[in-house]
Amino acid sequence: MNPETLKKAEKVGEAIARTGAVLVTGATTGIPHAAAKGAKKAKGISIGFSPAASRADHMKRYHLPVNYLDLIVYTGFGYSGRNLILTRSADAVIIICGRIGTLNEFTVAFEDRKPIGVLEESGGVADEIEDITRIAHKHQCQVLYEADPEKLVTGLLEDLKEKYKEDKEKLSPAVPNPE
Repeated sequence: MNPETLKKAEKVGEAIARTGAVLVTGATTGIPHAAAKGAKKAKGISIGFSPAASRADHMKRYHLPVNYLDLIVYTGFGYSGRNLILTRSADAVIIICGRIGTLNEFTVAFEDRKPIGVLEESGGVADEIEDITRIAHKHQCQVLYEADPEKLVTGLLEDLKEKYKEDKEKLSPAVPNPE
């Protein structure tokens, strides 16, 4: 990943924090660390889900950072187990750059039909997601493609509001009109 992509990830973290939402990451280096740094810069809250079983394991075996995170959940499930918990804990998922772990997180979110945002032109797996969904699309899943970090977060929040509105309508019992 290049320095420009890290800057964009930081801007995504800032944008999330400015909305009052909580940033949830995989508590790793690179993109997640840059996003957490951005959230902190904007005085937001950031939670990391670690593949490690403890703080010592997180730092010594996995060599992962602890700064910029308000809370780290030590899952002890390795990367793939952590990815499932992380993705299921999020209301929406943003894909920036990435490799196989990012692809795993995307497929979990896709199967769970969560709103997904893809930061275009960020490299890695993110640049392949549109082709992957075109090949493998078996159901409707909200995927937003946007190159601007601010617009990506804004658009994804709009998708979430719509999803919650639909979910609320499904859960609300029909109330007869008293007139």
